[in-house]
Amino acid sequence: MNKQKSALVLIDLQKESNFGLIQMDDVISNAKHLIDACRREGIPVIYTRQINRSDQAGLSRNEPLNEDGTPHYYASHTENIEIFDAIAPEEGDIVIDKYRWSAFYETSLDLMLKSLGVENLIIGGVVTDGCLMTSVFDAYFRDYHVHLVKDICTSSNEGSHMAAMMIMANWVYNLEVYETTELIKRLHNEAYHHWTCGRPDSLPFTPETMRETFEQLKPGKEVL
Repeated sequence: MNKQKSALVLIDLQKESNFGLIQMDDVISNAKHLIDACRREGIPVIYTRQINRSDQAGLSRNEPLNEDGTPHYYASHTENIEIFDAIAPEEGDIVIDKYRWSAFYETSLDLMLKSLGVENLIIGGVVTDGCLMTSVFDAYFRDYHVHLVKDICTSSNEGSHMAAMMIMANWVYNLEVYETTELIKRLHNEAYHHWTCGRPDSLPFTPETMRETFEQLKPGKEVL
């Protein structure tokens, strides 16, 4: 991986709590380690924030609302739209506000990445089966090499998280999947393990085999 042509994109690691995301403490802890490693290597750190305007302007159709008419999720008048304090942006980081799930949809993200000369997109965040997955597919459609960090991703339930991870693994042909510690090893030019897509639909699953198949999405043989 050419670190001079890489960027870290963190999807919606915000204080919004209404989803009941699982293992969020682990996600934030892992994200902090990865952010610190990227900053040491001079890799740009980019955050996205989902924003739903309190006056309903620009809301997605049928966006859930509270009784007072304000958005139930990511309401612009609440602290829920802010990045977690433990991983808050620093001076020089880029923050992209978005109004739809994909970080690329009608935002400046692609412009920023291209201006930085980015080819390798290190990505993770929430929600796995929503904003994260749509952003990964849109990154792939724009010819970025996608490096997905699986332990800084989560969802509101284990089934949707596993399904989304395997769908991305099956159909993003240049996808590489890492644990945080393994990607940091790669950034340090050390031997590391990861998973790569060997062929389309390489992890076919049914409801009965989902968990067993998901266990195959583990770092593979050592790479030097």
